[in-house]
Amino acid sequence: MNLLGSERFLQRPSSSLEDVLTKKLLLSHDPDGRHLDSDLLLRVMENIMCHATSSAGLTTPPLDHMASDLHLDTIAKNNICDIEVVGSQEPLGYTIYKISSVILCKSSGEGDLHARTMALFDLLGNYRWDAKVALVLAAFATSYGEFCLIMQLFPHNPLAVSVAILKQLPSDLSTLKPWVKALRLLVKAMVDVTRCIVKFESLPVQHVELDFDARAVTKSQIYVASYWVIRSSLTCASQITAMKHEQEFKFNNNCNMGALKFKTKMHQKLLHIFKECHEDNQEVLQILFALKDDFPLKDCTSQVKLGVSELKDKVVILLVSKPELLPMEALFLLVQQIYDHPHRKKLEESYRIVWVPIPSSNAWTELEEESFSFLSNSLPWYSIRQPRLLDSSVVNYIRQVWNFKDEPLMVVVDSQGMVTNENAIDMVLIWGARAYPFSALKEKELWEEEKWTIQLMIDEIDPLLTSWIEEGRNLCIYGGDNQTWIREFSAKMKEITRAAGVQLEMVYVGKRNPSEQVKNILDSIDEEKLSRSLSFTKMHFFWIRLESMRRSKLRQGKMADTDRILQELAALLDFDDHEEGWAVMGTGSSTDTIKLQGINDLSVWGENVAKLGFSGALRIAHERPPLHAGPCGHSHVVPYVEGLLEGTVFCDKCERPMEKFVVYQ
Repeated sequence: MNLLGSERFLQRPSSSLEDVLTKKLLLSHDPDGRHLDSDLLLRVMENIMCHATSSAGLTTPPLDHMASDLHLDTIAKNNICDIEVVGSQEPLGYTIYKISSVILCKSSGEGDLHARTMALFDLLGNYRWDAKVALVLAAFATSYGEFCLIMQLFPHNPLAVSVAILKQLPSDLSTLKPWVKALRLLVKAMVDVTRCIVKFESLPVQHVELDFDARAVTKSQIYVASYWVIRSSLTCASQITAMKHEQEFKFNNNCNMGALKFKTKMHQKLLHIFKECHEDNQEVLQILFALKDDFPLKDCTSQVKLGVSELKDKVVILLVSKPELLPMEALFLLVQQIYDHPHRKKLEESYRIVWVPIPSSNAWTELEEESFSFLSNSLPWYSIRQPRLLDSSVVNYIRQVWNFKDEPLMVVVDSQGMVTNENAIDMVLIWGARAYPFSALKEKELWEEEKWTIQLMIDEIDPLLTSWIEEGRNLCIYGGDNQTWIREFSAKMKEITRAAGVQLEMVYVGKRNPSEQVKNILDSIDEEKLSRSLSFTKMHFFWIRLESMRRSKLRQGKMADTDRILQELAALLDFDDHEEGWAVMGTGSSTDTIKLQGINDLSVWGENVAKLGFSGALRIAHERPPLHAGPCGHSHVVPYVEGLLEGTVFCDKCERPMEKFVVYQ
């Protein structure tokens, strides 16, 4: 039986069997960016097959069209001996040695042959498809070349004679010629298919025309063809060791140059894909992430490989950043607002975050690699599994169209694949999961509902403060890094509230970019029991949110002179640069607040607290401009009620305290 004699090997396996095989192959496929010149390695392999056979006297060159154009002088000129595997610490020679160890082990039966084939795919899991096949063919050619060298020197060289005896090679070379002819025909088919795989894998993906059905069929053929090339290499190797005439699969070269139709329009497709209507988000995400990998994502928590199908029917937040992501405190706040926020439970996992790390330059540095490796094993969201393999056209699109300039941004893609917000990071830091579905329209709606309150300042960053706000307690938020002022302020506040019989919770929130001085103040506040305080980490949360609020407001086109929230934010952030401390007081969700700077402001407020109570003092000190400038002539007559003289009545029009007169009838 010769190698090509059985018609069953000329037929393609059934589609169902191919599907099962494809899934197994993809599970072993885990490319990590290592690269070698597969085309050059393939030409070296052809050169070995051509010269080894003719030198051994087994055929007269050229037997067929596989005669190599890669001659010895070309090898020397191009220094082909130094072919390297870029991105791997393992030398090429050692890789080929390990492959040879697998393909030359004894085989018995079809089951073992399949198992050994899959073992090679596991061994070569980190390589691209073209490199897998080229490396196996190179390992086979190495073994074949050694065999031919022995036969060339036999029987004139005593060493060759001894080796031939140990390998039990036939003394009559003429008996091998039919086998060699069949072998070379099969190897030629293997090389032809491999060349198609190499050409497909080397296509510039940025010019791919995205016919997804055709691409899926072609990729499936690549996987199956790779399997049969490698399996046939095992069969050919078994012929060298056992001199058995076996039949094997002859490849259906369906993947030939048809792959070239994917050579154009990638950039244009990216420009339009997010503006088109889709049934779901799958086509968009396939374009972004799955052109080179069927499992482009991973769950950072479990490290499970994922396809983009895991994101179907979900809002997807693409967290684009440098590999080091964010300063640690900002990262903690982001995790808290997205995953620990109470509102998240109501969403039933309607959204997913996918981290898309982009290096500072075209090449990843060792530090960036280490940072990505650490964070992608620690965070509670999804990540691009091999971000260094992200297509360059996608990276350029992110930089140019989404305007990524090394500062992190969160691009929101809805369940139909439309970009609804090109940067939602500030609204996420402000409102957390309550901002779902994180669209630009939702951001506008949230601001329309918001007023300047203590609740807006604190939100959910501290459970104790949140509970105080819900209970309607009076709160004083104060900060700065002047320890003397903080002691004086705390003492004065206790004096005023004690005299007025007012209950007030004081909370120290430090300073933007808190220093060691702030840590010392925290220790003093705790030791001297001056007030409550946020933890050092939550101080960062507080200031990060304030800065996010200001950026978000400015992005909405608001101005400080017409927008009260932006005005208060600007004043508060400006206070932080002064030597003296500052304070903001209010009650829960009430819009009546007062901001103070310095002890003198506090003394004036204290006089009003004694006369009007906490709420009255807040209202009279409220910094909204009155509805009527100058004196207000509005009057209001109310029936006498016992105790009325002790209270304060505010004008419905100008909101100032009204002067009281008693009228007797």
